Amino acid sequence: MWLPGFNESAQRQLKAATVLISRVGGLGGNVAYQLAAAGVGRLLLAHGGNLQPSDLNRQLLQTHDHLGRPRMDSIVRRLRDLNPRLEITAVPENISATNAAALVTQADVVVDAAPLFEERLTLNRAAVAARRPMVECAVYAMEAHITTFIPGRTGCLQCLVPAVPPDWKRHFPVLGAVSGTAGCLGAVEVVKLLTGLGEPLAGTRLVMDLGTMQFRRLNAPRRADCPVCGKATPNGHE
Repeated sequence: MWLPGFNESAQRQLKAATVLISRVGGLGGNVAYQLAAAGVGRLLLAHGGNLQPSDLNRQLLQTHDHLGRPRMDSIVRRLRDLNPRLEITAVPENISATNAAALVTQADVVVDAAPLFEERLTLNRAAVAARRPMVECAVYAMEAHITTFIPGRTGCLQCLVPAVPPDWKRHFPVLGAVSGTAGCLGAVEVVKLLTGLGEPLAGTRLVMDLGTMQFRRLNAPRRADCPVCGKATPNGHE
């Protein structure tokens, strides 16, 4: 609370907040861990499946002895070890059209850390419909991308990715430390949105090549013809 621009009131805002994180692996797990440490009151976590050996290079909420068991069990245990006062709602399934709306409406901020574009775009539609800000985090190999979408103020993920890339694969290379870097930055975005500290990446993509340590800020404009947030759609807000 000694941080300039941050005080007891801001800490209480974190305590009162609920954050939804879609996928709590190498990327979303780091977001969750940092938010638990920061004092966010409730985390709503969606992630299905069992732990696999290939997860351990980046999913730091997991342990080797948990292989073959549900990921969510270890996620909840590790977060509560850090912050026993943290309220956790664990949903042992991935975001889908059947659960997205109900989960998003419970949250103050949404974090997208899913590997599949189908999940990402489904979460985006629910966030726009519920007018919830969404922090978008993505990694690939040595690259990381972070941006924040705020309904009514910026575009949305559908503006940036109009359709699922036809050549996108479920499995892709990534260095665990790259996921950690992106996850920590995503957590900073969430704290800024909840407390007003600093300036979020609203309508701006931070693109990082950690192989060369080059960082770029790119515009993420809103598309007037976007079927999710565009002016002529039911979800448009202008």
